[in-house]
Amino acid sequence: MFAFKQFTIHQDRCAMKVGTDGVLLGAWARVAHCRNILDIGTGTGLVALMAAQRSQADVLGIDLDADAVAQAAENVAASPWNHRVRIMEMDVRNVNKLLGTDKAFSHPFDAILCNPPYFENSLKCPDAARAMARHTDTLSFDELAGSVARLLSADGEFSVVIPYDRAADMTVSAACYGLFATRQTSVCTKQGARPKRVLMAFTRQGAAYTPDVLCIQDAQHGYTPEYVSLVKDFYLKL
Repeated sequence: MFAFKQFTIHQDRCAMKVGTDGVLLGAWARVAHCRNILDIGTGTGLVALMAAQRSQADVLGIDLDADAVAQAAENVAASPWNHRVRIMEMDVRNVNKLLGTDKAFSHPFDAILCNPPYFENSLKCPDAARAMARHTDTLSFDELAGSVARLLSADGEFSVVIPYDRAADMTVSAACYGLFATRQTSVCTKQGARPKRVLMAFTRQGAAYTPDVLCIQDAQHGYTPEYVSLVKDFYLKL
C-alpha cells in the first residue's frame, strides 16, 4: 500500500508498482483545463488519480493486464474522484471505438498521459505480467504515437516519461504522426548526475521551447525545492 495526501494506492496485484516516473508524469502533465483525459497503461491507477486530483476532467485509465485493471478500479472506487475516473481493460488501439458512443468520452482527449513500456530488446524478466508492463513488444513508440494521434483533440497535449536515451526515438515516432514537442524536462536523481529519465510533451502544433532539467536530490541528499514544488500536493511527507 502507498498512501498519498488525498488517495491510497493498493498494488499487491499489479506488475508495476508505484514509482517516481509515474508520480513525475502525473504532477508534470498539463491537465488543469481538460474536459477528458486518457491514461495509457494505467497500472495501479496512480497517474489517472493524480490527473483527477489536478483537474475537473473525466479520466479514463486503460491497461491490458486484468489484475492491474481490477486493482486500479478498486483504488479509484476508494478515492474522492470515483464519479469521474473509469478504469477499463482495453488496448489503446481500440479506444477510438468509444469516441462518439460513450457520454463521458464522446470527444477526442484534451490530454493523453503515458508511462510506457521501454525496455526494448532487453532480457525479459520471468514474470509475464511484469514483462508486458516493461517491454515494448505490445506497444512500440510508433504504435503509441499513432494511437495518440488518432485520439488527441486538435489542441490537446500528449505527455510521456521515458528513459533519457530514448528521447530522440520518441520525437521521431511522434513527428511521423504529426505530433511535435512543446516541452521537455530531463530528470536527474541528484545534482551533477546524468539524466536517467525525460518528461516530454507533444501537440499537433508544436512550439519553440528550451529544455530544462529537474534534479530530485541536492548534493546533501535532500529533495530540491524544484522537486518539492512539483510533487508536494501528493507525497505525505513533503
